[in-house]
Amino acid sequence: MSCSEPTTNGVTKKDDVFHGWLATDATSPMQHGAFTPKAWRETDVDIRVTHCGVCASDLHVLRSGWGETLYPCCVGHEIVGHAVRVGSQARPGIKPGDRVGVGPQGYTCRRADCDSCAAGMENYCPRRVGTYADRYADGSGISHGGFADYCRHDSGSVFSIPAGLASADAAVMLCAGSTVYEPLKEHGAGPKTRVGVVGLGGLGHLGVLFAKAMGCPRVVAFSRSAAKREDALKLGADEYVATAEQENWAERYASTLDLIVCTVSGTGMPLQGYLGLLRPKGRFCQVGIPEEPLPSLDAMTLVLNGTSVAFSDSASPGNIREMLQLAAEKGIKAWTQVRPMKEANEAVADMEKGGARFRYVLENPSDDGAKVE
Repeated sequence: MSCSEPTTNGVTKKDDVFHGWLATDATSPMQHGAFTPKAWRETDVDIRVTHCGVCASDLHVLRSGWGETLYPCCVGHEIVGHAVRVGSQARPGIKPGDRVGVGPQGYTCRRADCDSCAAGMENYCPRRVGTYADRYADGSGISHGGFADYCRHDSGSVFSIPAGLASADAAVMLCAGSTVYEPLKEHGAGPKTRVGVVGLGGLGHLGVLFAKAMGCPRVVAFSRSAAKREDALKLGADEYVATAEQENWAERYASTLDLIVCTVSGTGMPLQGYLGLLRPKGRFCQVGIPEEPLPSLDAMTLVLNGTSVAFSDSASPGNIREMLQLAAEKGIKAWTQVRPMKEANEAVADMEKGGARFRYVLENPSDDGAKVE
C-alpha cells in the first residue's frame, strides 16, 4: 500500500497515494479508494490515522449542505494518529512517532500582517484552509480529512496529544470539544458563571463536561425531549429542561443564566425563549451552523436586557492546547462509540438518525490487526 510504512528514519515513502472513504457526489455512499494528498511542503506532517470522529460537519459537506462541495472529498476533521513524516521546517515539538491530532483547520497563514493570526486567533484567519474539501491557495492541491489511512496537513495545525488522554477522546475534542470550549473560555466561564447548554449531542455533552470542569456552579442542559435527562445528569448537569415537553419552561427559568452555548440550529428552535433565560448583560453564543436561516430576533428585548448574541468557530490553537491539557488533568472522558473505519458509511447514516451517544469514532486497525490506542 502506497505511503503506508515509515522507513527506518521515520519518513514515509514518497509515492504520495493515500487511501480513504471518498464521496463523489451529494447523494451516493462513500467509496473506498485511493487519493492524492496535497503536494508535500517542508512545513507539513504526514499522520498515520488511528482514530477519527464523525462530526455533523461531515454530513453537511457530504451532501453539499453548506454550498457545493469540492468532490471527490474525504471528510473527517477530528483526527488522531502518529506522525510518520515531519518536514524540515515543521513547527518545533513534533517528531516521527509522536501521537498528534488535527481539528477543523488544516492550514492558517500565521503571517505577521494577518490580524487574526498575530492575535492568536488563527481559527479566524482569512487564508485558512479547512481540513478537507478545500483548496490551497499556493496550488499545492486539495485538503483531505481523516476517514483515511493517512492524512497530510500543515504542522501549525497539528497538535500534540497529552499522555493520559485516550485517542478516541482526544479526537472528538479537536472539533466538538474545542467548539464548546472556545465560547466557555472567551466568555469567562468559571466559578461565578451559570451556564446553559442547548443540545445534548456530540458538542453539547462536552459543553456540560467542560463547564463543570471549569468550575461553573450551575449548568443547565436543554433538549427537546426528556429522553436524554438521565444522561445529562450523569454528565454533571445540575438541571435538565425538555423544551418540547415542559410547560412554561421559559418563564420558570427566566433571568437565571449568565451564558448560553447553543449547539443546535434550525428554523424551529425557540431562540427567543432561550434569550429570555439570560440575566442582564448575559451572553448567548451560537456554535451550531445551520443550513437554513436562524429564527428572527426581537431586538427590543435584547436591548432592554443588555443581551449579547455572539457566534464562534472552533477554537484558537492556544485554547485547543489548553483544552487538551485540562481534559488530561481532570480525566475528562467524552462519551464515544468506537467503530471500525470500514463502517464509515454506516456511522454517518446512524449519526444522521440520532443514534450516537454521543460521538461515533472511526478506528483504523494497527499494522498487526490489533486494537490501537
